[in-house]
Amino acid sequence: MKNVFIAAAISGFVATGAVAQVSAFDGQNASADAVENLEEAIADERERDLGSFGNEGREIGSYGSIAARGTFVSNDGADSTDVGVGLRYGSYDGVNGFDVTTSLTYGETNGVKSKDTLLAGIDYRRDLTDAVFGFGKLEAAYDGMAVEDGAYERDYFVGGGLGYRIISSADTQWSVQAGPGYRVAERVNMEDVSEVAASVSSNMFRSLSDATYITNDTDVIYSDASTTLVNELALNVSMTQSLSLRTGLTTAFNSETDDDLSDAINTLGMSVIYNFN
Repeated sequence: MKNVFIAAAISGFVATGAVAQVSAFDGQNASADAVENLEEAIADERERDLGSFGNEGREIGSYGSIAARGTFVSNDGADSTDVGVGLRYGSYDGVNGFDVTTSLTYGETNGVKSKDTLLAGIDYRRDLTDAVFGFGKLEAAYDGMAVEDGAYERDYFVGGGLGYRIISSADTQWSVQAGPGYRVAERVNMEDVSEVAASVSSNMFRSLSDATYITNDTDVIYSDASTTLVNELALNVSMTQSLSLRTGLTTAFNSETDDDLSDAINTLGMSVIYNFN
């Protein structure tokens, strides 16, 4: 499963107006007092190298990227500050691949903390055949501004399973994966969550030119507490070998708070990513 917490980071980094932190685990009910009127924010490194889902297309060796941004808004005596940092590092030896991702978002309004989130994940994948791969993952989320009843203060997920490459060509790739997992979460003024869960993911890549490609990543998590979905459709443009731009639409749905997909949170944002090897 592609790291669904990255989608949460994007919703935190690329927010306009009052947008909550969202992921397939925390149910879009984190802090709602985000910095208003951000015209452009740099997201967590969401740029995906060709076929990093399930190792296909990945180059042997280490790689990584970092994104950082900061904004300060002063309006009629009201001041707000918002900062965010995202880091990814991983490697691939031809059979085994892993990724470590970390994202931190912090904000203040008139000297009072308004945003405080930490997202982290570790993904491991092993190629079993040309088309089949196994995966394991550990993810964690912390929201220091969770105050509403039912809001997730801490959320942890560990899982694994198998994946299959449906299409794997030079310009088009589509992989799916699924498997069981276990989820533990702490909620405000409600019983903690500790239960078996299941995950299903789909990742699609389509090259438009040497420097431009489209991705669509979907993650679904099911447990007794809720069914959650995060989908991101994005256009990626490489400016240089190290610098790239990404414009994406992220949709986050939680059955605990949304009646149907029309109630989902939709976030449109732009990210600037620096890639290093």
